[in-house]
Amino acid sequence: MTERASLLVVDDDPHLREVVTFALSQAGFHVEQAANGREGLAQVKRSVPALIVLDIMMPEMDGLEMCREVRRAHECPIVFLSSRDDEVDRILGLELGGDDYITKPFSPRELVARVKAVLRRARATAAPPTTPPSPVLGRGPLRLDVDLWRAYWNEREVVLTVTEFHLLAALLRAPGKAFTRDELMTRVYDDVVVSDRTIDSHVRHIRRKFADVGGDVIQTVHGLGYRLALP
Repeated sequence: MTERASLLVVDDDPHLREVVTFALSQAGFHVEQAANGREGLAQVKRSVPALIVLDIMMPEMDGLEMCREVRRAHECPIVFLSSRDDEVDRILGLELGGDDYITKPFSPRELVARVKAVLRRARATAAPPTTPPSPVLGRGPLRLDVDLWRAYWNEREVVLTVTEFHLLAALLRAPGKAFTRDELMTRVYDDVVVSDRTIDSHVRHIRRKFADVGGDVIQTVHGLGYRLALP
């Protein structure tokens, strides 16, 4: 029997926690709960979950601060929840290392679909090498090891989230091609619909991480989308 993936739901609303926990449990996941960021962070320190469903607005420690703390040591996927459709919250959450963002109210079916999509990407990235092994993707000083889920610029490692890694890999597999945002959504998010702003936020985060090591990896194609910046 396949072991169920363990998820952590962090939200100060007990009713919403129960609804989300029930939906995810029905989908085959083992679910733990926490009422605020401090409780959630303590649980992560005890046992890192396969994915965190994380509310933004909470007492004690909010979701953004918890995400910052988690990202200091772990790259487990994070799906943010928010009661506001606020672009600032959305962009900040994604730039801190979130993999997806859902605005309340949402349907349990949508949440389960998004969680499954993020986990599929994470598992594909962490899957053991096949025979023959998957090639290392490279262009100039940029290198992605798709077996080990590691990114490098001039042999300096750049730590990416699951979503960021898949987005950059999509660009690297077709150097020179200009991708629309819709094309990148399809390649990165499977069948889950997200907004243009979500892709833009991930691109901004990737750029900042590579800029910190002197790299420039993504070029904006005005009126269309993005392409790899390397010739």
